[in-house]
Amino acid sequence: MEIRIENLDKIYKNGHKALTDINLTIEDGMFGLLGPNGAGKSTLMRILVTLMKPSNGRVLVNGMDLQKHRKEVRALLGYLPQDFRFFAKYRTWEFLDYSARLAGLKNRAQRNQAVEQMLEQVGLYEARDRRAGRLSGGMKRRLGIAQAIIGDPKILIVDEPTTGLDPDERIRFRNILSKMTEKEMIVILSTHIVGDISSTCRSMALLEKGKLVFVGAPDELIDRSKGHVFQMTVSTKEFEEIKEKYNVISTIPSVEGWDIQVVAEDTGDLPSTLIEPNLEHAYVYFMELLLNKNKELF
Repeated sequence: MEIRIENLDKIYKNGHKALTDINLTIEDGMFGLLGPNGAGKSTLMRILVTLMKPSNGRVLVNGMDLQKHRKEVRALLGYLPQDFRFFAKYRTWEFLDYSARLAGLKNRAQRNQAVEQMLEQVGLYEARDRRAGRLSGGMKRRLGIAQAIIGDPKILIVDEPTTGLDPDERIRFRNILSKMTEKEMIVILSTHIVGDISSTCRSMALLEKGKLVFVGAPDELIDRSKGHVFQMTVSTKEFEEIKEKYNVISTIPSVEGWDIQVVAEDTGDLPSTLIEPNLEHAYVYFMELLLNKNKELF
């Protein structure tokens, strides 16, 4: 599968330009779309799932123009929106059965089998008879991914799927998504949570104010921040001064005051130790330091 986005713009009626000249190619595997709230991620996702039309440009899905072949493209899609809705009074299996019918599974026996398998796959089999409105937050998100993939889509798009989940549910959810990529399919994960990208995606893009500012592998972004992540131990007074001057990523109380990590071009005369960056460090370095040097881009 391949999604090719060419010269895509989206301008709302109030004049707000949500997306500007987006050019991007997405192929099989897990693809991460990362950026702060308001960067344009949800707008791009809604265009890709045919819920919104672009102002300019086009999207090709396996060579099919999204605007000219909406029905054919929709048949390939599974979608979990950020504001996933369900029928609260339906039992879990009933809602999945309804979703399966919408996905085109007309044969009752095949549909029943698909529902049972999906309940097992997302860890909801024990809750199959519980009404959807009584599920926990994590279970509701798992029900959301189940309804998105029960039709065996070739493209799965999930928008901010782990917001509000506890750490265990976030890991469980990411594992479900990772398992999807064992098939030949595209999984697009849109999020502002860096950890969701670092643990699952082999390709990614950064959006900032509606513009693409980075496309590549997570390791490529991390490489750019090497030599700019420092660890130091400081007193409480020093910490108050440092956080006004530097991007502080981590703070841990210690006997001497605070053990902190900062992202900076350098730390001057402050005693510090360079450490190997992770994706969160790289994201802060790229967005807060490199882009601030090039404000004319925006």
